Amino acid sequence: MVSADPDVLQDYCLADTKSSAIFINGLPCLSPNETSAKHFTTSALGSPANTSGSIYGFGGTLTNAQMLPGINTLGISIARADLEVGGQVPLHTRPRATEIVYILQGKLVAGFVNSSNKLFSHTVKAGDVFVFPKGTLHFVHNIGGTHASLIAAFNSQNGGVAVTPMITLAANPGIPPEVLSKAFQISSKDVKKIRKGLGGN
Repeated sequence: MVSADPDVLQDYCLADTKSSAIFINGLPCLSPNETSAKHFTTSALGSPANTSGSIYGFGGTLTNAQMLPGINTLGISIARADLEVGGQVPLHTRPRATEIVYILQGKLVAGFVNSSNKLFSHTVKAGDVFVFPKGTLHFVHNIGGTHASLIAAFNSQNGGVAVTPMITLAANPGIPPEVLSKAFQISSKDVKKIRKGLGGN
């Protein structure tokens, strides 16, 4: 069994972002006669991501085949994250991608937990790189006194993301409170309080 994006069968398959005729895993290809260099570039990561309104104090900009048609079928993508002082990219997994981050500015703690419940974490600063293996629970937290930012690259066109607090405590419809109480060893009252804080029901 292979759990990675498949190899391409042509030089490229520029995403036809206007097509809605078919639904496939990825996007259909634009006619080669309609392609140009502009399909292979974007300036989306050149500006800081908006962090206002985020309960976690971070904002992210992810390239995808809509904004960068040239990545369609290539098995790669890239993103930018910006973190306020004390902000964090919360605990999450990427079920279809390994992630490598390059720190642009700031001082952060980056870490992941493996399937044996062992934590691997390290303080990183501008110029450092940290890797999160595919499927592991991981996070980045700004521990410095200034804004922090990083670039993240993925070995998947769509690595997916499952933010742990949201998928467990703010799912819609919600996971039954008795399941969460037992899983986290907290009361139903605590479940309700946390759900409210996360914007859930």
